[in-house]
Amino acid sequence: MKARPMGPVCKSCKSPGARPGRRCTVCAMRKTFIGVRLRRLREERGMNQAALAHALELSPSYLNQLEQNQRPLTVAVLLKINRMFGLDVQMFSDDDEARLISDLREVLAHAAAPDTVSLAEVRELAAGMPAVARTLIRMHGRQREALARIEDMALRLGDERSGLPGIPPMPYEEVRDFFTARQNHIGELDEAAERMAAEWAGSESVAQGLERRLQQRHAVRVVQTDPDSGDTVQRCYDPQRRLLQLSASLDAGQAAFQMATQLAFLEMSDMLHRLSASADLSCEPARALARIGLANYFAGALLLPYTRFLEAAEAWRYDIDRLGRRFGVGFETVCHRLSTLQRPSARAVPFFFVRVDRAGNISKRQSATHFHFSRAGGTCPLWNVYEAFAQPGRILTQLARMPDGRAYLWVARSVSSAQEGYGQPGKTFAIGLGCDIQHAPRLVYAKGLDLKDPQVPTPIGMGCKVCEREACPQRAFPFIGRQIDIDENRRTLTPYPVQNRAGSGANGVSSANGPSGPSGANGP
Repeated sequence: MKARPMGPVCKSCKSPGARPGRRCTVCAMRKTFIGVRLRRLREERGMNQAALAHALELSPSYLNQLEQNQRPLTVAVLLKINRMFGLDVQMFSDDDEARLISDLREVLAHAAAPDTVSLAEVRELAAGMPAVARTLIRMHGRQREALARIEDMALRLGDERSGLPGIPPMPYEEVRDFFTARQNHIGELDEAAERMAAEWAGSESVAQGLERRLQQRHAVRVVQTDPDSGDTVQRCYDPQRRLLQLSASLDAGQAAFQMATQLAFLEMSDMLHRLSASADLSCEPARALARIGLANYFAGALLLPYTRFLEAAEAWRYDIDRLGRRFGVGFETVCHRLSTLQRPSARAVPFFFVRVDRAGNISKRQSATHFHFSRAGGTCPLWNVYEAFAQPGRILTQLARMPDGRAYLWVARSVSSAQEGYGQPGKTFAIGLGCDIQHAPRLVYAKGLDLKDPQVPTPIGMGCKVCEREACPQRAFPFIGRQIDIDENRRTLTPYPVQNRAGSGANGVSSANGPSGPSGANGP
């Protein structure tokens, strides 16, 4: 069966169905209306409309129209709000709204409500009542995490016990959300690291500068562990002996990173504690993990100082291998640092960074923009990050399109650490670095790719359980919230075909269809 043509595609948002000479419906919906947020801002400060209008140098009638969503937010009004209240303009950004919309759609997909909530309603909730939207997302996240743990416990106990009380998020999940909420950029640490790096720039190597500073400022001696000891600890600091031990298996860049991390704990301790204490973290283990994450952030910023690194990245069109050789660090470190370059006065390409293993587990994920990683478990097998394992050491590129119509350029490569000895396991991961297709021309990896043809990007999703692509032949699980079309007399190429809105099969014939996966009625 031939796929129906998509029709014209909007040049701005890449949404199908645009009409020549008219504004795309999706773009028209993206005017920023802030009525609820503005009322909340005013009420929190105990102001009436007349007082706020006077403070913002607006007429009371115009402010009333803004609060009633009869007028969209303008840049001039946004700047006045920023000057008056010192608010982060990101509070009203499209990226924050896009992330909320994506999270809400995932929540609604899992809710499996009989009445379908339209995209327009989801957009209105995210734009008009973001606090309500975030509350729904948090409630759903906690419910999902509790259910997952109940299932794990049931497997361990060998039964299907339920009714266990809800369990709060794990500390590492809270810390991950802490960095995501800040778009993976901590300006205070970046600036402090850049000032420190400038002290030895050009006079000695980074490793020499770090070792000298540890010795002179803190009387800390750096030694290597015995390579034959079998110890797997990479960094161990003894505060009583003022001794920092580094594993002999570390290369120069890794050793410098560990020294920089320890320097962060010694010199930036007050800032690390203040930043972790100011975060909405529920327990001390979460705050301790946050301090470790912040120290690692400082270490990366110290090895790759913001201004020098950004200038080199722009000059070399974000060539990762070239940047790694210039600054003496590995592929993963460069990719992670690129995902943090969002200083308001000097922004780089907004990247998203991910690290996965062969089993599909995501051990690291950071985003400087609106890209959403699924928390439901599993990712898309059509994503080139997984192909990287089959071609070790080779950089792979891919244009990919998400179900919401947005297209991205992805760069992926596998990275490995050597085995300590015969029979000892090593580590292999795939590193993915992505950006919106609008930024792709700034990257060397866009060479030879057709960025304008809407048919070129590979259709991928956040994971089979929440992916809306009904015709995907790689689907491993049915889409949550849609009834499977079960028919023992018919088999399709698509695993887990779904019923249409009327309750009949894809061809309009009423049926009771079975999954065509390995364990379904249409098995191999």
